[in-house]
Amino acid sequence: MSDDEPPAWPDDAVEVGSIAGAWGVKGWIKVQPYAGDPQALFSSKRWFLAPPEGVRRPGEPPLPRLLRIVQARDHGDGVIAQVGDIDDRTTAERLRGARVFVSRGSFPSPAPDEYYWVDLIGLAVVNRQGEALGTVAGLIDTGPHSVLRVARPAAETGAGAEDDERLIPFVSAYVDEVMLAQRRIVVDWGLDY
Repeated sequence: MSDDEPPAWPDDAVEVGSIAGAWGVKGWIKVQPYAGDPQALFSSKRWFLAPPEGVRRPGEPPLPRLLRIVQARDHGDGVIAQVGDIDDRTTAERLRGARVFVSRGSFPSPAPDEYYWVDLIGLAVVNRQGEALGTVAGLIDTGPHSVLRVARPAAETGAGAEDDERLIPFVSAYVDEVMLAQRRIVVDWGLDY
């Protein structure tokens, strides 16, 4: 790949934050991470950008596809980063609103019995009896623990939007096993819950 060719978008790109604006006068940016622990931003020196949701204003220069990060660190409730090839506030400010993606492969390895939410979404959920409860559609952070949002199998849905998903606390009292390789989670949960 030559320097003129845009870098290839990673197949495993995960949206991890958005650019809140410039920080300081030397081209640094401030990023609002989507995770409470923004290790994915610190572990990658290549951040891919996409425009903010919605339409960009006419006449705005296009966003760079890739930012090469010189350094990044915690700063209050966000992350600040020095970007290679950006050395002034005006250029950094043009990135405001851009969505930041990093390759899932660059995430740090989680501790045993810890999982990235992105790895859980799409996994099949079954109970101890082997009955299908649905598929993980997302998670909710309640503070003390996360809750799995499990979309019920199509055969069970239709009664109402509130009945189309189950909420299962993602704690060891209910979650017996997470098998990422088999794309499956086993839980202590009944069909009628």
